[in-house]
Amino acid sequence: MIADKQRQDAQPAFVLHTYPYRETSLVVETFTRNFGRVPLIAKGAKRPRSALRGLLLAFQPLQLAWGGKSELRTLHKAEWQGGQMPLQGMAIICGFYLNELLLRLLHRNDPHEQLFVYYQETLTALSTLKDYNPVLRGFEQRMLQELGYALTLDHDVISGKPTDPNEDYCYEIERGPVVLDESHHNQGLHLHGKTLLDMEQGDYSSAATRQQSKALMRYILNHYLDGQPLHTRQLLKDLQQL
Repeated sequence: MIADKQRQDAQPAFVLHTYPYRETSLVVETFTRNFGRVPLIAKGAKRPRSALRGLLLAFQPLQLAWGGKSELRTLHKAEWQGGQMPLQGMAIICGFYLNELLLRLLHRNDPHEQLFVYYQETLTALSTLKDYNPVLRGFEQRMLQELGYALTLDHDVISGKPTDPNEDYCYEIERGPVVLDESHHNQGLHLHGKTLLDMEQGDYSSAATRQQSKALMRYILNHYLDGQPLHTRQLLKDLQQL
């Protein structure tokens, strides 16, 4: 679905990324509730007295107005909506990880209203919870589901049998789990049935589940990212080595 490119007012949105455009302006990649990912030119936003200068920040709910017929439309107005607790410490890096995923995987002008809601809920969770692992895994799963890449976790995709927590499985990209046997030792990612069921239930209390679910999501996301590394993932690695 291609969004109407004419004037839009009071559109709920978040800033995903900004980068310089010419001498005094910015290109702002936004995630909007009704139009999906929309790129905007914020003219003069780099000037010290610009009304936009202090508003175009990540992780803050905004209402935006824009117009224009080109692919890169012009931002006319931004209003801060409030109500979102600021992210601090490691939560900021996690937030930028979410933003990078959306930038890389969302097509422009492709609305995903439910994903917008999930994103806002995830930012709230990152601002209030100290355990980020379940928060990130949950968002990754929901994002893939909204984009049409929902994970199969609750049954063997060949036999159709329910996932057995005591079995080991091989997870095959774009298919799902298959009970591990001699024919699957070199295909897909190996993990426990309990991990799959825990992910289905959103239960990350097990250390093994936390470790294996992280490996599984990385394996799957790498496929949809065409093997291109995420900058935020590398930054997290570097921070952990300090």
